[in-house]
Amino acid sequence: MAEDDKIEEVVISEEEPSEEQHPSQELKKTLEKIKETASEEDPRPSQQLNLRTILGGDLLTTQIVRSQIWLFLLIVGFTIVYVAFRYQCQQDMLTIDRLEGQLKDAKFKALSSSSTLTEKCRESHVLDILKQNKDSLLHQADQPPYIIEIPE
Repeated sequence: MAEDDKIEEVVISEEEPSEEQHPSQELKKTLEKIKETASEEDPRPSQQLNLRTILGGDLLTTQIVRSQIWLFLLIVGFTIVYVAFRYQCQQDMLTIDRLEGQLKDAKFKALSSSSTLTEKCRESHVLDILKQNKDSLLHQADQPPYIIEIPE
């Protein structure tokens, strides 16, 4: 309340200029009164803790914030690191999903190539191709293979 009274005094003195004073002198006096009333220090919070002081923000005074600034910076740093690691993890998971899809495609291509190769390498298929081209003297044997026994 004392500060409000001082401010009202300043306003009152501005409203009633005396004829003897120059405007620059009035301005100087007004500035002096403002300097007297203004202070850079925050008022001390009251020891009484109630809902009004909590919701009004009186709990977070400059002195408390200054004393805990390193804690706030540490929390902000951990939050930034957490978000960055989460983002990197999501990017890695997307890369893993994309590579797993490519691996499945490669496995299916290998399986189909293997089955095609197996089909083309069968004896009956090779003989059919040779008969169509009439390139070779190879033909299917009419007699079963002979077993030659060598005495020891």
